[in-house]
Amino acid sequence: MTDDQLQTYVEQLSQTYFGRPFTHRATFNNRLRTTGGRYLLANHNLEFNPKMQNLPAFAGIVKHELCHYHLHLLGRGYRHRDADFKALLKQVGGDRYAPTLANQAQKTYWHYRCAAGHDLYRRRRINTKRYVCGQCHRPLTQVGQVKADQIGGRQHA
Repeated sequence: MTDDQLQTYVEQLSQTYFGRPFTHRATFNNRLRTTGGRYLLANHNLEFNPKMQNLPAFAGIVKHELCHYHLHLLGRGYRHRDADFKALLKQVGGDRYAPTLANQAQKTYWHYRCAAGHDLYRRRRINTKRYVCGQCHRPLTQVGQVKADQIGGRQHA
């Protein structure tokens, strides 16, 4: 899909679901990583993540950004926390959150254990010759790497 096709698609969704015209620009932005799109307050343009254009939820992402757009231009609550935004988003069937992409890396943590059996998880590797357990001050040994969803209880950064 090109930017011109995206512009036409956004205009059609705006007219169909909101009954109002979309009179600004809609473009793809390759720098967007985790978000599906964004509404620019300064110039009222919309930007979308091109990696999400082939997902079935892309129409929901466009509706989400159009909710920001129309509510802001009407002078009503356009932020995520506003009741106006939540009501309009539910009415048009937009997505509240962008879906996670399959190629987005899941957070991994380095797992360390002390001689007393205390588990320690860190985002970055630490020097086990220099640091000790914060609870019992015994030496640490590196166990390996674990995914964020494998950590039970409290996570450490």
